[in-house]
Amino acid sequence: MPCNFTGTTLISVLPPLLVTEFVLGVIGNGLALWILCFHLKPWKSSTVLVFNLAMADFLLNMALPFRASYYISGIKWKFGEPLCNICLFMLAMNRSGSIFFLMAIAVDRYMRVVHPHHSINSLSVPKAMCGALAVWFLTILLTVNVFSLKHTNTYCESFMIDPRRNLNWHKLGFTLSFFVPLFVILYCTIHIIGHLRRRQLAKNAKIRKALCLISVVAVLFIICFLPSNIMQLLIMIKTLRVSGTLPESQICTDFEDLTTAFYITISLTYLNSMLDPVVYYFSSPAFKDICRKALHLRQAESTEGTDRNHREV
Repeated sequence: MPCNFTGTTLISVLPPLLVTEFVLGVIGNGLALWILCFHLKPWKSSTVLVFNLAMADFLLNMALPFRASYYISGIKWKFGEPLCNICLFMLAMNRSGSIFFLMAIAVDRYMRVVHPHHSINSLSVPKAMCGALAVWFLTILLTVNVFSLKHTNTYCESFMIDPRRNLNWHKLGFTLSFFVPLFVILYCTIHIIGHLRRRQLAKNAKIRKALCLISVVAVLFIICFLPSNIMQLLIMIKTLRVSGTLPESQICTDFEDLTTAFYITISLTYLNSMLDPVVYYFSSPAFKDICRKALHLRQAESTEGTDRNHREV
């Protein structure tokens, strides 16, 4: 049987974290969607990626109040099993979607800087939208199994520690959807830096902006997603070591602290959705100018880029 934990630490730590992520995430991503839909025109292929990243983050934020209520109630789900699975699916799908669109943005910047004459850089908006739909299909494929989960009583978790099994499709998808994009993002970042150093282009303003953007993507990705994946791997390793050697009750007791840390790091992954507006802010000069105007901030740079088609590296 899966282990059920009292979660005393989670009850006190997670509600304020989740509420903060929800409030700031809705404000930041709502502002981003408003700018993208009504002010940032004409769109380019890279704009499609940013829009879908903002949409994934916004949809994920919609599930956070339910998770906060779950922990405020002492890890007791009050909304029924169907809504539990819907909530878990929204979190899993949009977390994966956010990861894949961050990866796509990194690849887009890599192509524009390292291979500026490649035909993919002139990809049309309709083709970019088809690519975005393919990404959404992949994320759904990786996370739809959440609907097959069975929950005991009022327990609503997609990552349940089972001493008899240390790996299932959901955990495998969670791990692969991090390490593959991590490799791609690091590859793009390292090659962009190397390319700029070889050609001594780092002083170019547009190139610096591209480098800044991909650096922000890499840093956010590692900070938000690496801890939970490390904890997941530690749990898998520990399960392999103790499975079959100890009574299940003893295993669950031994896993208490490790699992508490894992659930906290899972909630830290939602910080990505709160911080992604930083990526939008650096995505184009026009977006930055419109955002500053919306917030009534003094323009530090010329808004010339706003009046023309938005420029992207």
